[in-house]
Amino acid sequence: MTFGLGVDPLVLVAAGLLVLGVLSSAFATRMRLPGLLLFLALGMVIGDDGLGLLSLDDPGVAQTAGVLALLLILFEGGLTTRPADLRRAAVPGFALATVGVVLTTAAVAVGAIVFTGLDVLTALLIGAVVSSTDAAAVFSVLRRSPLPRRITALLEVESGANDPMAILLTIGLLETWRAQPGVTEWLVFGARQLGGGVVGGVVVGVVGAWLLRRIELGAAGLYPVLALGLAGVAYGAAAAAGASGFLAVYVCGLMIGARVPRYRRGIRTFHEGLANIAEIGLFLLLGLLVFPSQLPAVILPALGVTAVLVLVARPFAVHATMIWPLLRRRWDMRELGLVSWSGLRGAVPIVLATFPLTAQYPDGVAIFNIVFFVVLVSTAVQGSTIGLVARRLGLVKEDATIWAPIAEILPLEGADIDLVEVDVTDHLHIAGRQLRDVPLPHGARLTAIIRNERTIVPHGSTRLLPGDRALVTAPRDPRAAERVTIWATGEEHTGDHPVAEPY
Repeated sequence: MTFGLGVDPLVLVAAGLLVLGVLSSAFATRMRLPGLLLFLALGMVIGDDGLGLLSLDDPGVAQTAGVLALLLILFEGGLTTRPADLRRAAVPGFALATVGVVLTTAAVAVGAIVFTGLDVLTALLIGAVVSSTDAAAVFSVLRRSPLPRRITALLEVESGANDPMAILLTIGLLETWRAQPGVTEWLVFGARQLGGGVVGGVVVGVVGAWLLRRIELGAAGLYPVLALGLAGVAYGAAAAAGASGFLAVYVCGLMIGARVPRYRRGIRTFHEGLANIAEIGLFLLLGLLVFPSQLPAVILPALGVTAVLVLVARPFAVHATMIWPLLRRRWDMRELGLVSWSGLRGAVPIVLATFPLTAQYPDGVAIFNIVFFVVLVSTAVQGSTIGLVARRLGLVKEDATIWAPIAEILPLEGADIDLVEVDVTDHLHIAGRQLRDVPLPHGARLTAIIRNERTIVPHGSTRLLPGDRALVTAPRDPRAAERVTIWATGEEHTGDHPVAEPY
C-alpha cells in the first residue's frame, strides 16, 4: 500500500533546484563568475527546449511569480539602505533613478530602431524594460570588490529607487498602445504613481516601524514576519489607490530599516534570504521562459541593442545626470566611469519583459528575447569585470564594505536592558584604544570582548583591537544603537548623549 500527493513531485523538484542553485552559486563564487548566470543556464537546461523537465508556457503565471519576487527584492533593498548613505547620495541617486532612467530609455530606443528596425513604440518599450539596474546583482559583485563608500552609496540608492520608474514607463507605454492617452493623462498618471507611492510607503512604513518598536510579539521570529506583512500592505494599499505599489514597498523598507533598531538583524537576515531566493527564482524563470531555438534569429540585433545600452546609453545617462557635480569637481571622470560600468541588469528586466507578453503586445516575444541577451551579457561581462575595472581606475578601497550597521541591538527577552554588539574595525575611533580613554554613553557598560574565539572580561586598561566583537549592555532605549555608534565612531557627545563613568 502506498500513498502520495499530487504536489509531492513538485516539492522534490523545487527543493532540488534550490539546493542545486545555491551550490552552483558557491561554485561560481570560487570561479569568480556571477552565480546568477548558472541559474539562468539551469533554467534553460530543464526547460521546454532542453530536457523538458519543467514547462512554463503561461506568461501570466510567470508575471505573477515575478511580481511577488520583485516585491521581496525591493523591500529588502529598502531595509538594507543605510540612512547615512541615503542622505549622502539622495540627490544624485534619485536623479539617476528618475532622469537617468528616462535618458537610458530614450538612448536604448534609438539603438533598437537602428539595429532591429522595430517601430518607435516597441523600441521605447525595450528601452523602458532594460532601463533599471539591479541591486542584488550589483552588490553580490561589489562584496568581492569593495569600492569607496560614496560610490556604493550612489549605486545602492539608484538601484533601489529606479525600479519603480522603469515599471512606470513600461506600464505607461503599454497603456499608450492600448488607449493612446494624451500628454495630460501621462502627467496625471506619473504624478499619481510616484506621489502616491511615496506617500503610501511613508505612511505604512512609519506606522509599521512604530508597531515593531512598541508591540511585544513574544517571539523574535515574528518580527520579520510582521515586516513582511507590512510590505504587502504598502503594496496593496498603494495599488488600490492607483499609485505605484513597487515604490511604496521600497519606501516602506527604507522607513522600517531606519527606524527599527531592535530586531533589525533578524528582520534584515530573514529578508535577505527571501530576496536571494527570489533572485534565484527569477533567473530560473528567465531560463524556463526563453526558447533557445528562437534566439539565433535575434542574436545579432539583440547584441547590438545590448552594446548600445552598456557602452552608450548607460554612460550617457550617468554623465548627463551628474554633469553639475562633475563640473564642480565633486565627482571625477574615473568615478562616473565606474558608476557607468556598474549598472548591471537583472531581476527587474526579467519581470518587466513579461508585461508585453501578458498584454499580448504584437512584438512581445521579440522584446523578451532581446531582454534575455541584455541580462545575459550584462551579468556575464559587467558582473565579472567590475572588480578589474575598479582596480584599473584605482578606486578599490579595501576597508569599504557593503553596509553592516556598526552597532546591532540584540534584545534580551524578559529584561529591561538590551545587548548591543559592535564589530571593531580599523576605521573606528575605538580601535587600538584603551577603554579608560573611550568612555561609553551614560548607563552603558562593556561587558565582554570576543577575540579569536576567546571571551575577555574588560578592564580600564583593556585595549580594543580590530577584529574584536564588543558586547555592550545598555538600558532599553530606541536610541541605544545610535549612542553606541557615536561612541564607536568618535563623534562628539552632545547633551543628549552623556558619557558614563570611566573604567
